Amino acid sequence: MAQYNWQPLYFLLGSLLVGILIQKWVIGKLHSLAKRTRWKWDDVLTQSLGKCPVIWCLCAGGYCYLLSGQFDPSEIELAHKILVSVLIFTGMIVIGRLASGSVELLTGRTRSKLPSTTLMSNIARLLTYILGAILILQNLEIKITPMITALGIGGLAVALALEETLSNLIAGVQIVASQLVRPGDYVKLDAGYEGYVTDVKARNTTIRSFPDNNRIIVPNRTMASSIVINYSLPEENLWVDVAVGVAYDSNLEHVEAVTLDVARQVCKSVEGGISGHDPFLRYEEFGDSSINFRVRMFVRAFEDQFLIRHTFIKLLHQRFNEEGIEIPFPIRTIHVKHKEAHMVADSATPPRPPENGS
Repeated sequence: MAQYNWQPLYFLLGSLLVGILIQKWVIGKLHSLAKRTRWKWDDVLTQSLGKCPVIWCLCAGGYCYLLSGQFDPSEIELAHKILVSVLIFTGMIVIGRLASGSVELLTGRTRSKLPSTTLMSNIARLLTYILGAILILQNLEIKITPMITALGIGGLAVALALEETLSNLIAGVQIVASQLVRPGDYVKLDAGYEGYVTDVKARNTTIRSFPDNNRIIVPNRTMASSIVINYSLPEENLWVDVAVGVAYDSNLEHVEAVTLDVARQVCKSVEGGISGHDPFLRYEEFGDSSINFRVRMFVRAFEDQFLIRHTFIKLLHQRFNEEGIEIPFPIRTIHVKHKEAHMVADSATPPRPPENGS
């Protein structure tokens, strides 16, 4: 009875056990230590490794078994190419994760540079995988020149078939590279859509509307060609305007002092207001029934303006009532001269009919 060779199983089980121990104790400890530090690059590195150390240990065990001298040179060469291809493949996975994490980390730390988007992360990962595929083909001694030539010939047909997809992809890269629209910015399109930009993907840009939190999906080509108002650039802080009108017989100096006092109180006490920027008031016009002016207050972000305006109108109305300042109803007084009134009345009186026998 032939005796079964258990040596390959021993190599595989031993290398698998070593890989699991390294994964659990070494990588696990490094991952726990990385979470405790403020430096983010160690988190990116430990997360990029994933389960690849186990595969690397298995490859090392298989390679050690190849060196035992029980195989033909041709079999050793083929197995060696397979093991190297597996190492390249898993290495490119780690490098792809590292590239994607680095893009997100760099763009997240520096808002003035490229924003952290799915598109940029996917492009970094895709370029890494393409490089890994080329290295694997070269390792397997597969000539890539004919493949590149075939891809070049068929590229035109693919470009024509995927014209819309490619145009959206190029527009997405343009949006990200221009730095004019970033995730987290509050934007308004010329079509009327507005909200917070959540992500820029290969085909579209997603916007979260405010305050109903609906998702608006805009093709990148439409986004790049639209007129966009970005309320978060050059800074997130912005001015809030409130239009007010008072009666003509009001003391305008007193009105200005009371209004600015209420505005300062709102900016200081209400969340989202900025007390460091003093509000200001400017009279604008003599209206039909009131003297109109506008109050401007500084707020932290776009969504803060609604609560600021709401609170300001309530407190200003209460304060005007206490101070005896009138906010008039829309009225219009028409002055008619006495002589003109008689002429109008005479012309409006119908003539008397002639008497009988006249």
